[in-house]
Amino acid sequence: MRRLSFVLAIFSTLFFSGCALNQMVKMAKDQDLKVTPNPLELHGNSVDFEVSATLPVKMLKKNLVYAYEARYEYEGQSYELDRIEFVANDFPDRDTNQPRRTKEYSMPYSPGMEDGDLVLQGFAIDPRKNKEKETPPLAVAPGLVTTPWLVQPAHYAAFVNYEYKDDQVEGWTPREELEPVNVNFYFPQGISQLRPSFSIEGEESNREKQQMLSAFIAEKNVTRTVTITGSHSPEGAERVNTNLAKERPDRVEKYYRDMMDRYDYKGMVDSIRFIIKPIIRSYDEFKNLLNQYDKISAAEKQEVLNILNGSGSFEDKEDALHKLSTYRRIFTDLYPDLRYAKTEILKVMDKKTDAEIAVLAKMIVDGRAPADTLIYGEMAYAAHLTPSLSEKEAIYKVATKQYPHFASHNNLGAVYLAMSIEDAKAGRDATSNLEKAVTQFEISVRNRDANAHAHGNLGVAYMMQGKIDQGYDEITKAMQMNPPAQHAQGFNSTKGVIEIKKGMYDEAISSLSSVEESPTNLFNRGLGYLLKQEYDAATNNFEEAIDKDNDFAMAYYGNAIAAAKRGNADQMASSLKSAVNADPDLKEKAMKDIVFVQFVDTESFRNALQ
Repeated sequence: MRRLSFVLAIFSTLFFSGCALNQMVKMAKDQDLKVTPNPLELHGNSVDFEVSATLPVKMLKKNLVYAYEARYEYEGQSYELDRIEFVANDFPDRDTNQPRRTKEYSMPYSPGMEDGDLVLQGFAIDPRKNKEKETPPLAVAPGLVTTPWLVQPAHYAAFVNYEYKDDQVEGWTPREELEPVNVNFYFPQGISQLRPSFSIEGEESNREKQQMLSAFIAEKNVTRTVTITGSHSPEGAERVNTNLAKERPDRVEKYYRDMMDRYDYKGMVDSIRFIIKPIIRSYDEFKNLLNQYDKISAAEKQEVLNILNGSGSFEDKEDALHKLSTYRRIFTDLYPDLRYAKTEILKVMDKKTDAEIAVLAKMIVDGRAPADTLIYGEMAYAAHLTPSLSEKEAIYKVATKQYPHFASHNNLGAVYLAMSIEDAKAGRDATSNLEKAVTQFEISVRNRDANAHAHGNLGVAYMMQGKIDQGYDEITKAMQMNPPAQHAQGFNSTKGVIEIKKGMYDEAISSLSSVEESPTNLFNRGLGYLLKQEYDAATNNFEEAIDKDNDFAMAYYGNAIAAAKRGNADQMASSLKSAVNADPDLKEKAMKDIVFVQFVDTESFRNALQ
């Protein structure tokens, strides 16, 4: 009898346990499951979402467990996620309040996930008996929104400008440059006549200087200004010295103009500006000469300075100087250097014409002229002049051998990068050109690490190779080196694209707010706002892109997504129709884009795709 009672007890326990599990499975149909966001969204390289599960009152039975196993199914594969468990004893008020659990998930993206489903399967479990009953699997979030993939490429190749100069790089500019020609005439004491034979120690005679100046004028060098500075030594009456400081440069100007008449300058005279600068009652130059003078002691120099820096008129100071024991020596050795008319002629530098540089560069490339026929800057300018990337490549190949510094290697790499960009636009394989570009940029960086051009270009090349993180690091380095404004804008355009790909939307908007407002940049900035769910700002940027390019299909498509996110069916349909009209290929894309899932069965959506 006792054995029969024991068997009945076991049977009863199993029976009521099974009934409880079945009842939990049955009641599970009233569960409330929410996924946020729904559909799931890709940001960067991960899919982050939250699952909230709420069970009906009285569903959980004492000592039992209800659990959800989560998985993402796609293309015959399954990505398993952590389970959500409701342990009945953790919810003492389960018979009056609904048990609730929320769990955050993050799964890495894998190709094909965009066409999958988030599936939850419930299990009623009796852990004591090791028994469980399962519910039918539920697809709770269909598909994956891949809006970040809409980002438009913004590639940029930065060349070191041909005008750049430093201790290694000899730049060149086609702009007019002036170079000084200096001729200094000296005069005897109290005299303003330009005596040809007069000279001072270490200086040629005025006759030789006149001959040199005459030869310069005879060559008809293109001249912009002639500045003649006249001075006097600090002796004699102030009135006399004032006149001398003005008359001496006047004499030189007259000589210059007479020579121009002699060599038939005609209208060229009017293009030359003569500037006369008399120096009167100034001791600055005298003090400089005194400081370098080594024939009197420091104490004797100080005696002179005390007078010069003291009070009194010009004549008073001259009288005081005259009383010094060193005066005769100073008068003989220093004063003659102060009686001058110094002439500075700013002439236009002689330069090769664009045509000459282009021809010489072609001869160098063909081996018909030595590589050093052109300096580096002229070769870089020749490369700038030609629109042909293959011709640029040929010039910079020679430049890297003749002038193997950071600039030439960067610019050869920039040519290959530009070729890669053209390859990508044309749908050609850019692998080879990208590899050659990276090699040149790496050489450039080895030559000079503080090199914004090569680091930025390397970042662009890495991004085009799919090395997003490396590309981001290199462009970030470049931006920290304060590249020229034009290059900063180009690099920021690419940096913004990378930041969108990495899910860094605030950073992307910041980068794309300091770039050229091209349709592509405006679209990408709008996309950053769209992904941040700031739909008004997104729409404003898309509209600006459309204003600049009325056929920019992707900007209309972005507007359609923004409208769909706000639940505005009419605006969504209107924008989508414009997108499809501009690019019929977007019709198929829109039909598969899960972002429009709530509108797929509406007439307005179907009409937009017709």
